[in-house]
Amino acid sequence: MHPRLYLITPASFELDGFCKDLASALSGGDVACLLITDGGWGEAGFQKIAETIVPIAQAAGTAVLVQNDSRAAGRSRADGIHVDTSDEDLKRALENFQPKGIVGAGGIRTRHDAMTVAEAGVDYVLFGLLERDEDVEPHAKTLQFSSWWAQMFETPCVALCGSDLAGVEACAATGADFVALRGAVWNHPEGPQAAVRAANEVLSRYELTEAESG
Repeated sequence: MHPRLYLITPASFELDGFCKDLASALSGGDVACLLITDGGWGEAGFQKIAETIVPIAQAAGTAVLVQNDSRAAGRSRADGIHVDTSDEDLKRALENFQPKGIVGAGGIRTRHDAMTVAEAGVDYVLFGLLERDEDVEPHAKTLQFSSWWAQMFETPCVALCGSDLAGVEACAATGADFVALRGAVWNHPEGPQAAVRAANEVLSRYELTEAESG
């Protein structure tokens, strides 16, 4: 067992072009999960995007989650939802999607936040704030939280990488179960396929312990 890739859609994109980039990324190797984030398209627009993207990723064996929008997640037949808004929204997601669907939690700013959402029964916690502009390197707090979590808790964690693919190694070294990539894949000079291939080569060198892999 080694850490796996968790891809995040760009903050904004043109759908047809992104579908081509996604197909390229998925052809580059193992991708455990894709998170579709809300680029401000409105309810109908977000649902259309989810309905287009979900089957592409699922056909490649990749689980797909939708950020915060339970309706879009349900109608697109996504594998679950990622919640980073409020405790109330997370509670509703857990009630509506589990046990068949995946519920992940983000927006975590403190260790107490992480422990609280894990106790609620989420399937994973994500360290790193998606609303922030991407830094080149993984945020120091993301690495600290991921390392602490991997040593102490069984709930899987996701470490958010920076915009440079070189950060994959630092994220993997924390013991995180998943490493999340955004711009490092979609903006890679050699294309998404090369980025996924290179990231997987790094991840394959980091073996999870039994405690870290659950």
